[in-house]
Amino acid sequence: MAQAPDYARPSYRNYVLGVLTLVYIFNFLDRQLLVILQEPIKQELGLSDTQLGLLTGLAFAMVYVIFGLPLAQLAERWVRRSVLAISLAVWSGMTALTGFVSSYPQLLAARAAVGIGEAGGSPPAHSIISDIFPASRRATALSIYSTGVNVGILFGFLLGGWINEILGWREAFIIIGLPGLVLALVVRFSVAEPRKGFSEGAQDDCATPGFLETLGVLWRKPSFRHLAMGTGLQSFVGYGVINWLPSFMIRAHGMGTGELGTWLALTVGIAGALGTFLGGWMADRLGRKDRRGYLLVPTLSILLVVPLMFAVLLAPNAHLALGINIAPAFLQTMYLGPAIAATHALVGFRAKAVGSAVLFFVLNLVGLGFGPLAVGAVSDLLQPAYGLQSLRWSLLIVTTIAGMWCTVHYLLAARTFDHDVEQGGA
Repeated sequence: MAQAPDYARPSYRNYVLGVLTLVYIFNFLDRQLLVILQEPIKQELGLSDTQLGLLTGLAFAMVYVIFGLPLAQLAERWVRRSVLAISLAVWSGMTALTGFVSSYPQLLAARAAVGIGEAGGSPPAHSIISDIFPASRRATALSIYSTGVNVGILFGFLLGGWINEILGWREAFIIIGLPGLVLALVVRFSVAEPRKGFSEGAQDDCATPGFLETLGVLWRKPSFRHLAMGTGLQSFVGYGVINWLPSFMIRAHGMGTGELGTWLALTVGIAGALGTFLGGWMADRLGRKDRRGYLLVPTLSILLVVPLMFAVLLAPNAHLALGINIAPAFLQTMYLGPAIAATHALVGFRAKAVGSAVLFFVLNLVGLGFGPLAVGAVSDLLQPAYGLQSLRWSLLIVTTIAGMWCTVHYLLAARTFDHDVEQGGA
């Protein structure tokens, strides 16, 4: 197995970044699979939109955030690579088991178990990446890693849609879940544990700060409070749209899961990956002149997303709607790399995993937890008056309110960000 000094070699750093990105692809492939399959699951199990929103949103998110914080603390004190490998094995195995459920409670329990595994994924990966790449390249590296979201969505939509049409939704979960168990072994035996502070050239001679200490440091920084809420609301828009857009296209435009999965894979997947990468790349370059560049990129992206979603949801036909959706899919993903890099700048090198976990606690609780649920609940409320159009108007209402609210928090974060970074971290 490689040892930490190998991180001095760019080829090994890039290999590890590639492996971690592949893990993140599996994270979202397993998660997004349920989204493209929720209509056939709804029909077989007799579910409501609110139940689907709870299943893909709040129930998953609550488990994710509850387990995310202690698993991040474990990663700070133990071997981050091993925490990641075990977590990957758990969520992949539970994804495969989802194919055997026969009721809503069983499905809810299986997805909750997937959430427990996924909670141990990103914080240790973020921490490793920040330790092996210097600050001037960190947002770019984290954005490359974050493209796993979009590539996972791409293959989740593409494979899930077609496997469902050919074999069925149960077989899709089994076929897609099992390869993650092999990848877990690759992580365990080929990724070395880097020394904390490696990229800064720092010696980590102090004890790892506790969770409450790290939380206190972050909470005392106004820029982090607003950054966390801003990313939470931007993910509220993102999860609300991506978790319900397939159902909207099926209901409003009569698309099948195979054709729809292909379209969404090629538009949301590819455009989102490019947006994720360019968001970090732009933030690194703007941040060299002014640290607030890490907040400017997310602010501009969400301001453009809101009007573009109106064009998508009000388009007269399916293919025009999906074509227009390339633009908001590209822009909506630009915030993630800059937000993680900004958080690591605020927290310091000894608590990066916990810093990421705190950010993702807010991001997932607000975004993943309440975004899909809010869209589903509003759709159910509007259904008596608007029928099949209720989901269209629910998406418009939720996207507009959350998007504008998000912008306010980013602007407030920018006011004190530079000062808060200078105050130091945990």
